[in-house]
Amino acid sequence: MQRNVIILAGGSGLRMGTDRPKQFLLLGDKPIILRTIEAFKELTFPLNIYLVLPPRTEALWNDLGLEYTLPQTCVTVTGGFTRFHSVKNALDLLPSEGITAVHDGVRPLVDKGLIERCFSLAQEHPAVIPVREVVESMRQLTDNGSCSVNRQAYRTVQTPQVFDTDILKQAYQQAYHTGFTDDATVVEKTGCPLYFTEGSLQNIKITTQEDLKLASLLL
Repeated sequence: MQRNVIILAGGSGLRMGTDRPKQFLLLGDKPIILRTIEAFKELTFPLNIYLVLPPRTEALWNDLGLEYTLPQTCVTVTGGFTRFHSVKNALDLLPSEGITAVHDGVRPLVDKGLIERCFSLAQEHPAVIPVREVVESMRQLTDNGSCSVNRQAYRTVQTPQVFDTDILKQAYQQAYHTGFTDDATVVEKTGCPLYFTEGSLQNIKITTQEDLKLASLLL
């Protein structure tokens, strides 16, 4: 069975407040994106890696190759206008059979156990999504202020999200909609059921300087 991962490294880093895209910032002694790729190179099964990069960052990626050993089997893909279009660009290169994961390039601390569990579950379920319970109290903003909500009815969503490749490719034939915030929402729109599995507390998404500090501590 062919297994793939699409790693999305198309962010601009605006919320990070740096002139370099956040995926190229150092976490410890390596760039964030390299740590993310390495997480998928340590699995017990072979995996095809498709790395989606923003336009005009090829030089940054090539510069990394002068300092670090880059994966030879990593296929680079030019990102699109939105996350949706970036994933679609990568899917256009994939055959329809097998299983494909989509992962945020700025989640470098994802652990091997979570990745392999998601791929294993995807052999039985067409769409596997890692989630975490909400531990904070939550309030919904309303026209009159706010109201409390039952946090047990909510989950936070992580990646990798793992799908039957053919189902994922078919889902991305839909027209783009602003409500498509991740791959789960795209696939769910087709009527495909989602299967939830427990995510990881350390699988944080690095978007701010505070996130980077936390990731350094976790590392």
